[in-house]
Amino acid sequence: MIDIINIKKSFGDLQVLRGVDLHIERGEMISIVGPSGAGKTTLLQIIGTLDKPDSGSIVYNGKDLCRMSASNLARFRNEHIGFVFQFHQLLPEFTALENVTIPALIAGRSRSQSAAEAMELLSLMGLQERAHHKPSELSGGECQRVAVARALINRPDVILADEPSGSLDSKNKKELHNLFFDLRDKFGQTFLIVTHDEELASLTDKTIKMVDGAVQM
Repeated sequence: MIDIINIKKSFGDLQVLRGVDLHIERGEMISIVGPSGAGKTTLLQIIGTLDKPDSGSIVYNGKDLCRMSASNLARFRNEHIGFVFQFHQLLPEFTALENVTIPALIAGRSRSQSAAEAMELLSLMGLQERAHHKPSELSGGECQRVAVARALINRPDVILADEPSGSLDSKNKKELHNLFFDLRDKFGQTFLIVTHDEELASLTDKTIKMVDGAVQM
């Protein structure tokens, strides 16, 4: 499904990625682990088209994203990739329902259809009673589940998660981990998760270890 081919990235004199190669199959749950500064988040951002490599290719189903224009990349990202960040990145002025709805509106679906699909996802997350609350009125675990619903609204092929449980307590962390596996089984999405959480990494189908900007075999 996804081929990461000889990806290199530097910031000034600092080489962050040193020729990374990976192959990801559809429906896999993969964790990326390694010490801070190993290049994990940079790699995830490049795979998610939020940043560009200095060289190499990111190929989704035979399509080389590094050759696409900025506007086509933005459309591809909206339609095919969902993101979950450590601190949820919800817009504080909008309700949970509105936050989940936004990517669907960007994709061109009607407001009524987008809201209906967003409410369906919030119900799946057990948050139907919290749909009209703003992030400041939600717990950390609730905010992260809203963020997961937002990542799912366009039914993307792949979910990219950067330390998704890093800010959660042990109870909410376990619930989030279980949710990821339930969603993979329900929707068939591919999950690529950067994490320091050894428990989560031990549960995934495959664990990729990065050290000094390279995959350690």
